[in-house]
Amino acid sequence: MVGRTATKEEVHEILKDVDFTGKFRRTDSGWWIAYCEEVPEARTQGETKEEALENLKDAIALILEDYSPEKLRALGTILTLEERQLLAL
Repeated sequence: MVGRTATKEEVHEILKDVDFTGKFRRTDSGWWIAYCEEVPEARTQGETKEEALENLKDAIALILEDYSPEKLRALGTILTLEERQLLAL
């Protein structure tokens, strides 16, 4: 039996304290591409960085709605336990 997927409300409630990392790059054609490290399936683009950001938020939310509530809780636990620090070489 396949488990049920999360509702939009469950996604927001379960992951309300989780931060996601958006990465952005401007292409030679002037468009912005964006992706999320924590949800690698979330990749999008926009004519502006702001549009790419909004598209990325939508993509993340849609992808996470396919997760079960249990998988969302596990993801939230992992992401809140990770320590992050930007490094420069």
